[in-house]
Amino acid sequence: MLLLILVLLLQANVKPPAFKFPIYVKTIQQGKHGSDTDVYDTQGRFVPEKFEEIFKKHAHTRPDALTDKELGEMLKANRDPKDFAGRVGAFVEWRLLYALCKDKEGFLHKETVKAVYDGSVFEKLEREKKEAKEFAKKK
Repeated sequence: MLLLILVLLLQANVKPPAFKFPIYVKTIQQGKHGSDTDVYDTQGRFVPEKFEEIFKKHAHTRPDALTDKELGEMLKANRDPKDFAGRVGAFVEWRLLYALCKDKEGFLHKETVKAVYDGSVFEKLEREKKEAKEFAKKK
């Protein structure tokens, strides 16, 4: 997920680093760390039940989105007290995702989070960026 967040930064017009971060799907499970949501299992397979659990447990305001406070609650609930690096990784991944993808009302939508896990978030952000440019031209 951290690699996905780095790509999101690129979409936000942040200068890319001088080196590349290739994603090897065969070994995606090696990106797992402690304090994560377990949406990917140890073999790198998506676990739909764990994904749904995020919103069932933590989306109190709206069932299909997380607020900043709810995201903090989720991060706290998933903490592994003996894994500082995993806690930092989870915090950075989710907070960057929230900062880049929340809507105007401060909600991080379920469909956006799902798009991160399936990789389609990049296409979604590109579409939104293109639509915003076209809208600005029409003004």
